[in-house]
Amino acid sequence: MDKKLNEHFAGRVVRKDLTKLLKGGANVPVYVLEYLLGMYCASDDEETIRDGLQAVKRVLAENYVRPDEAEKVKSYIKERGSYKIIDKVTVTLNEKRDAYEALLSNLGTKGVNIPDGTVKEFEKLLAGGIWSIVTISYYYDESRKSSPFYISELKPIQMPNMDLDGFFEGRKHFSEGEWIDVLMRSSGMEPSELDERVKWHLLARMIPFVENNYNMCELGPRNTGKSHIYKELSPNSILVSGGQTTVANLFYNMASRTVGLVGFWDIVAFDEVAGIKFKDADGVQIMKDYMASGSFARGKDSVEANAAMVFVGNIGSANVSVENLVRTKHLLVPFPEVMIDPAFIDRFHAYIPGWEIPKLKPLHFTDHYGLIVDYLAEFFREMRKRNFQDAIDPHFTLNNSLNQRDTIAVRRSVSGLLKLLYPQGEYGKEAVRRCLEYALETRRRVKEQLLRIGGNEFKDVDLGYVDKEDASAHIISVPEYEGVKFVLEKHETIPTSHARSKDRAPAQTESGGIDTDHGAGAGNKGNRKVPFGPNDGSPVADLIMNDEHSFVEFKETMLCNTHTNKADPTMEWEVLRTVAGFMNSYEGGTLLIGVEDSEHKLMGLERDLRLIAGKNIDAFLLHLTRVLNDGLTRLAAMNSRSLIEAVDGIEVCRIDVRPSDKQVFVNAKASKNQDEFFIRHNNLTQSFSAADMLDYARARWPDRQ
Repeated sequence: MDKKLNEHFAGRVVRKDLTKLLKGGANVPVYVLEYLLGMYCASDDEETIRDGLQAVKRVLAENYVRPDEAEKVKSYIKERGSYKIIDKVTVTLNEKRDAYEALLSNLGTKGVNIPDGTVKEFEKLLAGGIWSIVTISYYYDESRKSSPFYISELKPIQMPNMDLDGFFEGRKHFSEGEWIDVLMRSSGMEPSELDERVKWHLLARMIPFVENNYNMCELGPRNTGKSHIYKELSPNSILVSGGQTTVANLFYNMASRTVGLVGFWDIVAFDEVAGIKFKDADGVQIMKDYMASGSFARGKDSVEANAAMVFVGNIGSANVSVENLVRTKHLLVPFPEVMIDPAFIDRFHAYIPGWEIPKLKPLHFTDHYGLIVDYLAEFFREMRKRNFQDAIDPHFTLNNSLNQRDTIAVRRSVSGLLKLLYPQGEYGKEAVRRCLEYALETRRRVKEQLLRIGGNEFKDVDLGYVDKEDASAHIISVPEYEGVKFVLEKHETIPTSHARSKDRAPAQTESGGIDTDHGAGAGNKGNRKVPFGPNDGSPVADLIMNDEHSFVEFKETMLCNTHTNKADPTMEWEVLRTVAGFMNSYEGGTLLIGVEDSEHKLMGLERDLRLIAGKNIDAFLLHLTRVLNDGLTRLAAMNSRSLIEAVDGIEVCRIDVRPSDKQVFVNAKASKNQDEFFIRHNNLTQSFSAADMLDYARARWPDRQ
């Protein structure tokens, strides 16, 4: 492995025992040390390494500022006029002086003058600070009240460029197992001391580095490295220590109109979640909004950002063991009470079981070669621009237990794992399966907690998938809950209401609108047991945040031709083919009428209402029911449910569709040709020929063949 790494990543690897050796004498992040080691020791030649190590030690001795030697360094700067140092630089704006001022952490000097251009070039200086190689100059003037120190040159300790094609080419020379070991060693861990399952947990810790807006939690015993990776592995992540924080610091400062940490960092990780506390009353709500959509509103401003949110904390002790919590409560106990809320927890894409990771000992840290951390960090950042969320579609479909949030979570986890393992995009079915099964497990762990906190609303925890090749179904479990029976508390059934409400009151259907089941028993009205497709329970406001995909389609109208503003049966046929395509798929889906598809604009139902006799919602739903019954047969239409849901005061019709237990055709009368068979695949509804339909039906409905 060492030989292969040096051959295929020449100049981009370092022996990790050198990092450990230097780390003991300098309290700087690993990426700072390996930046220097990469300059002088990126070789497998012992003489080069020996000379390079001496050079790094000399740079650290002469330029790294030890806090206990700060005054001596200040003297050097004064006597020599300027001096180059390595320190962490954080910048604030002094409004009284209308000037930026820097704080040098180890030097212990604040109020240091820094050019505006440098601050604009490296905006992270304003949000958490950057480790840098800094040239500090000294000029004293009696007439000036500011500090005599000023920064004349600043260079962040980061790789200047990234040859992604070269990285892809190097990756091709390693098997999946070897590459996992490379990633483990690059993060400082020794894979030969870890079992395969632990390696996957450590790999999952890296997903937020490569996946935008990824939300994850990991709870486990102390000393398992939960927070270390977010502090040391990349200059693009920031670790927020447990304690009070503010909306201004984290999200947006309305006074200065500046974005907080989420706008500058790829990852914002919270250490010791038990201590998280917002000074602002609306802090948790803003965090929920951001975790759901990657955006939030402050005043008149709507702000978008890409930072992943990671929560780590301690769980499991002699007094309160994980085993006891599994049987008696839930595994989110360390979180503050205000965060133990289903709406907040449902935003987690994954929950890593930190109790399965061993407490770290010297034998767990590698002495072998790994990629230079800063090089690895630049690879992570480049991969955030790519998307592998559709990787499961050629081979697998997700089962009916997954709602829309589950589906998004699983797809993002799969995408992140594949970016780490197969960044060049060349992966086979079994590689996707391994990533999919791990993604389903970590999302199911979230659902198990929601079940215990939120009750019946989250009872669909049997997440799984169907193999398209042989139609075999697979349910993914989580080890800690295998064989453990959890009895739900008795919950009142929410009655179905046919009274329209603009604020989606709880007395309505679970989705918050007027409910029309197409056929008797089509949804067990008032006490449904069979969900209507993968989005059952997901509000329209959540569904329209993403593009059309395998389980969601948007249409502006049901009847009105948007070009002529006249009634057009072609529009009805488009509705029929989409609904039939969902029914014939493995999962079902949701059609939203009243939503423009390219920009997700809420258009409402007014154009259709003026063309329908009665010109009201009841007439609209009655017309839709007739269209579905006539075009698909009444029996087939029973697999759908239509309801009206208001979003920001604009009414949208949603048709939730569950998969049919036999083939569904759009009949010849509706198609004006012949009976047609449609399948939903990705964001397209496709017509199948008779031969293709038969092949598909044998796999889709094997019991009927």
